[in-house]
Amino acid sequence: MELDIPTNVQPSGQILTKPSPIDEMAAAASSSSAGAATTTANRKSPINGVNGIHLSPNNAGVCVPSVRRGSREKESKPLENGIASRRQQRFDAIHQNLQQYLYTAKTGPQLLTDDKFLNRLFFYFWPCERCLLAQVCRKWKAVVYQSKFWREFTPILHRRDLYEPIPNTDEEKKFTDLSSFQQKGTESVCLVSVSDLDICEFIDNYPQSKKCIKAISLKRSTVTDAGLEVMLEQLSAVNKLELSGCNDFTEAGLWSSLNPRITSLSISDCINVGDDSVAAIAQRLPLLHELNLQAYHVTDNVMSYFTSKQSCTMSVLRLRSCWEITNHAILNIVHTLPHLTTLSLSGCSKITDDGVELIAENMHILKSLDLSWCPRITDASLEYIACDLPKLEELILDRCVRITDTGMGFLSTMSCIKTLYLRWCCQVQDFGLQHLYSMRSLQVLSLAGCPLLTSAGLSGLVQLRNLEELELTNCPGSSPELIQYFSLHLPKSVVIQ
Repeated sequence: MELDIPTNVQPSGQILTKPSPIDEMAAAASSSSAGAATTTANRKSPINGVNGIHLSPNNAGVCVPSVRRGSREKESKPLENGIASRRQQRFDAIHQNLQQYLYTAKTGPQLLTDDKFLNRLFFYFWPCERCLLAQVCRKWKAVVYQSKFWREFTPILHRRDLYEPIPNTDEEKKFTDLSSFQQKGTESVCLVSVSDLDICEFIDNYPQSKKCIKAISLKRSTVTDAGLEVMLEQLSAVNKLELSGCNDFTEAGLWSSLNPRITSLSISDCINVGDDSVAAIAQRLPLLHELNLQAYHVTDNVMSYFTSKQSCTMSVLRLRSCWEITNHAILNIVHTLPHLTTLSLSGCSKITDDGVELIAENMHILKSLDLSWCPRITDASLEYIACDLPKLEELILDRCVRITDTGMGFLSTMSCIKTLYLRWCCQVQDFGLQHLYSMRSLQVLSLAGCPLLTSAGLSGLVQLRNLEELELTNCPGSSPELIQYFSLHLPKSVVIQ
């Protein structure tokens, strides 16, 4: 995988004060002593190439990986704006953190075989890149396969990935070896397009999953009630479950399979999910902490099923594209789940200002609120939010087409907001944008698709010195000159256009 370090951007400071030990490292990688960095047969050295991967020095004399396609080397191209800024920051961070090793290194082999150096270095690679690094030699594989490098990532296995052909046979297949999962300490997995039988095969051929898998996701799968029940019974450590695009299980299956140990549940695009499904969730999961539900046919009654058990434990509720939900559901939410810190009503198109007023008056500890795709929301809702939600840090108002400059004035009084999304709010103009200049706590701001904003109004955003990300996609007021202006006055901000 290529890091795409721009060759026309000079790093903030030179790292090497003496000639780069690249040649020594190359020689060491190909002929290092046994047990240290022994290269795998049929693979090249980490400098000259590993299955098409090779390390090439950039302008600063530091080796970075790039991709070889055939006999031609892919040249590093200058990147623009936010992407270049982000990757240059990543590159500079590598320089800073590894500087002590580059200064003190005497020979290449010391770098290639030093555990402390490799442990620091490999943290700067993406998971797909680490998979390639593990193929370089046994030493690198042992370092890369430590659980700390994979703790935050979930492997995705399609059904076709679960089986591999047996040599010298036409039809027979064997189950894929998943021993690397145990080596990496894998605690979560996503299975795509699997059936009940595939799930059973997965558990039988990877018995460690019964104790080590804590989160499992099934997407576009044909799992039935029986398969769901067996899976949750066998995987006794699972406390986080996601079901997406699974249309073969029923509400009765949820009643029989849901285990009280589950604390996080996500269900989306499952056609058999309705009010009874939510009733099963409320009754069977007393320790539920997070619920993400996307169902077109649930009604206002679903929120009345939750009891005092969940009122103390649940802090995250996301109801996405629940078209039938109205302000009556909001009334039930504020009474049964008053301690929520994250609430999403994205796509709940029947919610009005009255519903937002109920939220603001009763949920004062709310930190994140998503009202995107709620076309009935007006500036009045923003007034309620500004007055009664002092701890709010994230507000998402995408496609709230009735919001105007007046609403921006209300938001400007909120000192705690760090993330604000205003995508496709088509009535916001430069005058309203000026109200945001005083929101010095803003770190992420999206104005994508706002057609009335001009370069003059956008240029004032340089006053937001803490801004880390600014999205201007499909914003007519954005221009190359404006992006250059931001790069000079907001050097720490990534501009997405």
